[in-house]
Amino acid sequence: MDPHPELQPTENDAPGETPEPPQRMTKRQILTLISIASVNFSSMICYSILGPFFPNEAVKKGASQTVIGLIFGCYAICNLLGALILGKYIVQIGAKFMLVMGLFVSSVCTILFGLLNRVPAGAAFISLCFIVRSVDAVGFAAAMTSSFAMTAKIFPNNVATVLGSLEIFTGLGLIMGPPVGGWFYQSFGYEVPFMLLGCFLLVMVPFNIYVLPVIEAEPSKDSFLRLLMKTKIVLLCYVIFTLSAGLGYLDATLSLFAIDTFGLSPGYVGLIMVGLSLPYCLASPLLGYFADKYPVTRSWFMVIGGTATGIGFWFLGPAPFFNISSHLWLLVLMLAIIGFSLGMTAIPTFPEIITCAYDLGYEEGLSTLGMVSGLFGAFWSLGMFYGPTVGALITQNLNFQWAAVVQGSLAFLGAFFLAVCYFYQQPQERSDRRATGDRQTDETTALLSAG
Repeated sequence: MDPHPELQPTENDAPGETPEPPQRMTKRQILTLISIASVNFSSMICYSILGPFFPNEAVKKGASQTVIGLIFGCYAICNLLGALILGKYIVQIGAKFMLVMGLFVSSVCTILFGLLNRVPAGAAFISLCFIVRSVDAVGFAAAMTSSFAMTAKIFPNNVATVLGSLEIFTGLGLIMGPPVGGWFYQSFGYEVPFMLLGCFLLVMVPFNIYVLPVIEAEPSKDSFLRLLMKTKIVLLCYVIFTLSAGLGYLDATLSLFAIDTFGLSPGYVGLIMVGLSLPYCLASPLLGYFADKYPVTRSWFMVIGGTATGIGFWFLGPAPFFNISSHLWLLVLMLAIIGFSLGMTAIPTFPEIITCAYDLGYEEGLSTLGMVSGLFGAFWSLGMFYGPTVGALITQNLNFQWAAVVQGSLAFLGAFFLAVCYFYQQPQERSDRRATGDRQTDETTALLSAG
């Protein structure tokens, strides 16, 4: 891990002079990593807590399966808009202020969401669910966009490694959210899980105010639109969309499917969801290390990961055309495969988009990193809208199995397009390298002849 980008060799180093070796991380940098890890953990545990029991609670309050999907989906739409706007203006707002305010907004909204069981069933309950989730989504977008950008700014040469390590805490949040939420709901009722987690988020606010560094930067004139003019970035954004669509679909439908099919309680449903989060959590640091150490592996990680994700979703139900009956062990196994393959696909996407942005001539700095973070967050949110809304609609009109087939097909499609893109680009890149080498050889020959 390279915590001191300023100690890297630069153009100003004298030829043949060995730069000073990187020093160990300072206390400030370690605290910054702890801060960002706390943001990842707390944000994801608050997000994932709803899965085991909220759909069932919402049904009692008069919400249909489609409306439940829309409640999950509205969070994603507001997250999308927030990520784009906040990613564009991160320099003007300030990365630290954005992160701290995002945490504060999320903490307040989490506590308010815990009070919604006191609202009358029907239109009042559903409307307030939409309002609170929408505001919470903007806070989440602020916290995550700034944390991604700050991480990439502080560790520019090890983005995948650091993000992979931080994904341990994202995974822990996803792992702990469903069982903790399901257990507290089963033991103490609807309000207690939200109150505890909301207060935990609130405590993190002063900690991050004290720990996080202030990053000064100049705003850039570059835009999101020029990023999306590059085919590879569009494909990477589609892959991000498929990943979050799958997760969003599972959030909105898996608990009801498991309860109806296997007769499980919300607490046991939360434990099943650990099968998805644990492999992702354990694999992310290793995948991040390989993605940084061997950048050429990023492309094929995403292709193989997308293919494995598709297979996992097709056998999750399993698909009706396989003529295989549903088994609990098969469900847990496929969730584990999906979790691991999501890590293979997701970890390399962020550094790949950063590399593409720099290849397009974007300035290296917080402004570009903010736009890349915003773009990542926007397409992730788009998938989080599509997954629960369309997935719930298909589940309501057909069944869980066919909805899982659709999600798996999206992942297969992303893997296929990426493979075609890489096969097409490799000969072109080799040709460019040969052309560059020929130019350098000609220049060297001319200099020797002149000497």
